[in-house]
Amino acid sequence: MSSSFILLCLIFSISLSITTAEVQAQAQAQARKAGKSFRARALVLPVTKDPSTNQYITTIFQRTPLKPVKLTLDVGGKALWVACDRAEYNSSTYRPALCNSPQCKLAKSKSCGDCWDGPRPGCNNNTCSNVVYNTVDRSGQIGDLGTDVIALRSTDGSNPGPIVRVPNLLFSCGSLFLGENLANGVKGIAGFGRTETSLPSLLSPALGIDKKFAICLSSSKGVAFLGDAPYTLLPNVVISSRLVYTPLIINPVSTVHPIIKEFPDKSWPSMEYFIGVNSVKVNGQIVPLSPDLLKIGSKGNGGTKISTTSPYTVLHTSIYNAITKAFTKAISKVPRVGPVAPFGTCYKASSLGSTRLGPAVPSIELVLGNNVTWTIFGANSMVAVNNSEVLCLGFVDGGKKPRTSIVIGGHQIEDNLLEFDVGKSRVGFSSTLLGRQTTCANFNFTSRA
Repeated sequence: MSSSFILLCLIFSISLSITTAEVQAQAQAQARKAGKSFRARALVLPVTKDPSTNQYITTIFQRTPLKPVKLTLDVGGKALWVACDRAEYNSSTYRPALCNSPQCKLAKSKSCGDCWDGPRPGCNNNTCSNVVYNTVDRSGQIGDLGTDVIALRSTDGSNPGPIVRVPNLLFSCGSLFLGENLANGVKGIAGFGRTETSLPSLLSPALGIDKKFAICLSSSKGVAFLGDAPYTLLPNVVISSRLVYTPLIINPVSTVHPIIKEFPDKSWPSMEYFIGVNSVKVNGQIVPLSPDLLKIGSKGNGGTKISTTSPYTVLHTSIYNAITKAFTKAISKVPRVGPVAPFGTCYKASSLGSTRLGPAVPSIELVLGNNVTWTIFGANSMVAVNNSEVLCLGFVDGGKKPRTSIVIGGHQIEDNLLEFDVGKSRVGFSSTLLGRQTTCANFNFTSRA
């Protein structure tokens, strides 16, 4: 579809959390508004954190008639996949991706076949398929490719705008069984990874928006932007002007386990976002770490990636031991309490002071490419457990042979805005927004555009 594709303007509601009836009404208004065109500069998605699973959840509207679909957001996910079980998926605009079609080539599908239980979404003859991943529990299955309508909210970066309707968006059909470990009510995964079939990659040419996205997560609600936007949070804090950038690094070997041998995904570059960590400091002092672990090896091991499906940062055992040793030394006068799984370094909450950046503990600095520093303060380094009576250092020992040496998890990126500029192969980050008197929960979801 041409990058100059023009989308017609729709009437919008005063809240981003729109209902199915409102979306349907806007779709009907589209026909009455012929001649008044609108081109989206960026799209915006609400993101909430599920407290029972620590997954970050967003909602899109899909199908005809449009239906809200809750999805787990995976910043490194391969594609959009949705449960297409017989009683789950009904749509008059669903179309299977036929064998040898452009959609199949885009998805690098290596399988094509028939289905004895069709025709229906997820089960059709002469349809290509690929591996559908649940990266939360590292499971997968073979699923058919198809296309359907989706509807998303536009934004000027400060306020929600008109709904835009995108026809024929490619996605994979999974099953409710594949998603049984996802949060309650979630029907699939919204993959934002470095693939041609991720949600940002598909929407960029479809709407003519920049090939970039940003996420701003919190312990309650947050926001994701698709495309170019100023990323303005209440009270009128423009975050985009304060970002610092570090290069994205391509891991030449897939970091997703080849669940099905017929689909050797290790032959593909990783779909996840890697950055270069040159060193780590605790309380301003460099922590001695093995340089080899910080680099990506010839087999794709090592290095540092960003994850929204890992609730906490996971470290190679030697890195974990070095950081926790430096942290406990810097705060040696504060008595420790017993570990609380999965954390090993814990303190009585009342023993630690409080600042506007969270508990008063030593800062942890990641020194990145371009010689920029991502500083992790107490709000992102400490996790409250046992009814908030105990605070634990929120890093997890990932063992002596993890696939990736450092996985920066959800808790460490909350109230930090991260911009993934795929076109320029870089990541912009704000460090904590708490020092700027705002949070990721402060996007204005209620103003009229």
